[in-house]
Amino acid sequence: MIKVLITATVQSHICQFHRPLVEVLHNHGCEVHIAAKDNLAEKNGLKLDFADKVFNVPFSRSPKSSDNIKAYKDLKRILEKEHYDVIHCNTPMGGIITRLAAKKARKNGTKVFYTAHGFHFYTGASKKNWLVFYPIEKHFAKLTDKLITINHEDFKLANEKFKTDVSYIHGVGVDESRYYTVSDEEKLTLRKELGFTPTQKILLCVGELLPNKNQKMAINAVKKLVDEFPDIVLLLAGNGSEKENLENEIVNLNLKNNVKMLGYCTCLEKYQRVADLSVSCSKREGLPLNIVEAMLSENPVVATANRGHCELISEGKNGYIVNVDDVDAMADRIRTLLLDTEKCMDMGKSAKDFALQYGFINVKKELEQIYFD
Repeated sequence: MIKVLITATVQSHICQFHRPLVEVLHNHGCEVHIAAKDNLAEKNGLKLDFADKVFNVPFSRSPKSSDNIKAYKDLKRILEKEHYDVIHCNTPMGGIITRLAAKKARKNGTKVFYTAHGFHFYTGASKKNWLVFYPIEKHFAKLTDKLITINHEDFKLANEKFKTDVSYIHGVGVDESRYYTVSDEEKLTLRKELGFTPTQKILLCVGELLPNKNQKMAINAVKKLVDEFPDIVLLLAGNGSEKENLENEIVNLNLKNNVKMLGYCTCLEKYQRVADLSVSCSKREGLPLNIVEAMLSENPVVATANRGHCELISEGKNGYIVNVDDVDAMADRIRTLLLDTEKCMDMGKSAKDFALQYGFINVKKELEQIYFD
């Protein structure tokens, strides 16, 4: 029996992004263990109930934290006891600590995989990011048997510059059985259930409330649209450190009736089904699942120009791209879609056709090829 360990900084990352991988491994008779910090109490509704064994290892996202020293020692003990055939690491610090701890195991025949969920160095990134993160990833690629990338820019760079085997897959997969389109009748029923009117204009913005996600831009875009669409509502799904700042922005702009904070939401698929379109204002993304979820739900997307968004959105075909913090452009693109129902529907259908390759079905096939072909 093949024995696989999957690591990441936090357990919520495994829950949100790696169930398809575990299903593929189980289908091939593998035993699957997880090692990550237990943060599930902060993530309402997430359960790590699909692995054979789970280790609570105190990784920290901060490179300066002494917790990572303990995580390294704990992981070394686990590896010496369990003897894995494959160790598959994720997230920056999870990937670094795991590959350091796995040096001896790798010499003894264990294969080490690393999934890069978006390098911190990319076209347009700061010089500091290139000076700090590029040498680190290049060095640790030498401790990696297979590097898996989820966007074409990362794949091209790693394939040309790093000394390891590099693969590309269409992200970590989105559940097509959860995110799908519904009939107009079902949409109206669901709108009523969620407290919206049949004709209300609904925008959905999904993501942790963090500075990088830049939800303030979406709030300010709504301010420019509220006179034309008095009952427009922007739904912000997520929690995080920016919550209070965003709440203050909503009050200051007198938008309490037009922007709703959903918090950490376990039924996002319902909001995707009733939304007219989705917006995303991130400054940086690797390959954003919230965009794929919107597309599978036939929602066109208005999003900011970054590597992950541009990987998914073809300008004018399945959505629109605007510059970060160009509030006027974002409001204009939203207005165009809200006023032109036919264009909105056509873009939504194109979005779904494109997004299917990022669904569970296809991504599982790609993971099978990486592990078993």
